Amino acid sequence: MEKGYEITIGLEIHAELKTKTKMFCACQNDPDETRPNVNICPVCMAHPGTLPVANKKAIEYVIKVGLALDGKIADFSEFDRKNYFYPDIPKGYQISQYKYPIISGGKLNGVDITRVHLEEDTGISIHNKGDYSLIDFNRAGVPLMELVTEPVIHSAEEARNFARELQILLRYLDVSEANMEKGEMRVEANISVSKEKNLGTKVEVKNLNSFKSVERAINYEAERMINLLENEKGNEIIQETRGWDENKQKTFSQRSKESSHDYRYFPEPDLPKMYLHKAFDIKKMEKELPEMPWEKRERYQKDFEIKDEDIEIFINDPNLAKWFEDVIKELGGKKELIKIASNYITNDMIGFSETVMVAGTTKYPTPKNFAKLIFMNFDKKINSAVTKKLLGNLVTFDEDPEKLAREDGLLQESDEGKLKEIIEEIIKNNPKVVEDYKKGKETPLQFLVGQVMKETKGSANPQIVSELLKNFLNKKTPRD
Repeated sequence: MEKGYEITIGLEIHAELKTKTKMFCACQNDPDETRPNVNICPVCMAHPGTLPVANKKAIEYVIKVGLALDGKIADFSEFDRKNYFYPDIPKGYQISQYKYPIISGGKLNGVDITRVHLEEDTGISIHNKGDYSLIDFNRAGVPLMELVTEPVIHSAEEARNFARELQILLRYLDVSEANMEKGEMRVEANISVSKEKNLGTKVEVKNLNSFKSVERAINYEAERMINLLENEKGNEIIQETRGWDENKQKTFSQRSKESSHDYRYFPEPDLPKMYLHKAFDIKKMEKELPEMPWEKRERYQKDFEIKDEDIEIFINDPNLAKWFEDVIKELGGKKELIKIASNYITNDMIGFSETVMVAGTTKYPTPKNFAKLIFMNFDKKINSAVTKKLLGNLVTFDEDPEKLAREDGLLQESDEGKLKEIIEEIIKNNPKVVEDYKKGKETPLQFLVGQVMKETKGSANPQIVSELLKNFLNKKTPRD
């Protein structure tokens, strides 16, 4: 870090869990609902005389996360009231966890985890109405997992990578969609800078709704704090909560940072205590965990030997990874073919798929048809250009690639007799280019190869075309 300072970061990450109902009532948990105040009831609106009932599935989801992180699953846990007033909190307090979280410890992406606990989400305040605000309570009461890291992160890039890895993990476990653009996953960064071993004054930055924002906000805030210490003598960093302004790309002060005693935590009297090892079969849950992202990474490197950047594309999209592995089965697990397939998927097919998805058509071709395309390429029945063209057709129509190639005359032309006729005609029609080649220039040869490829609709074998052209142009007898 500049000027001898070290930045220290701890993250607090909230993720909405994808349960069917809310945390303490039977209202639908629907993040895609656009009508305001539809999924609400007397319980989540805190009407007098109503009582909460904990959603067992949400608790199970947090335990799954804890097992994946290799954290300690609490035997005893309870909910607490976190008291603070804000218009989007119907109760005037939030049901959360304080002293006895469901998960303690664990590690992800080399970062130590402090705790993972469960609470209810708040409503959404809408402030763009002029001199008044509106509140949508659809989100109030949705199960919200909060993960807190130890302050052991020392760069904005490391913080961003941790948040991305957590998003991937939540999707692999199928406990949250964790879409940041929808607010289903929100990141808060606690940042301090210091030249000493002791940590400096901590500032919390909120409103980080993308991975780029996480990195930019941390870098901006660290630089602001250093400048404050270096350039404004007598000033000190205030422990506070700051927001991130995406448009201005800078943080701004919101309020002084509260401490835990400000919230007056106390056990929630309307909910029973939880004895998790009795309520859940933890060992069975551990056995049923899916393959973790880091395990898949290691397997892909070892078994398939594909590029690291390709591996990350598959890791980030579990559906694509599953489809890729079905393709691998069709290819017989041969590494040479797998590498070719991986290249065409990551460099070409994903782009084609994103284009046709707009029209609602099939995202990926069947593994059998795609594998057949790769076999055709490997066996030199089609060249690279034709492979890409057929791949675009496959993504849209998903038909037998050999049938498509035959119908369009795209099977690679290696018949030298036919090629010689085409070459003789092209040489005859381009005397100036031929003359330039005979003067020692190489560019004319590539032009002539291109003309042959154009005439054969890209189906000719370019190596054979080049060799035949050289023979003709050098007045050697072509091979028969």
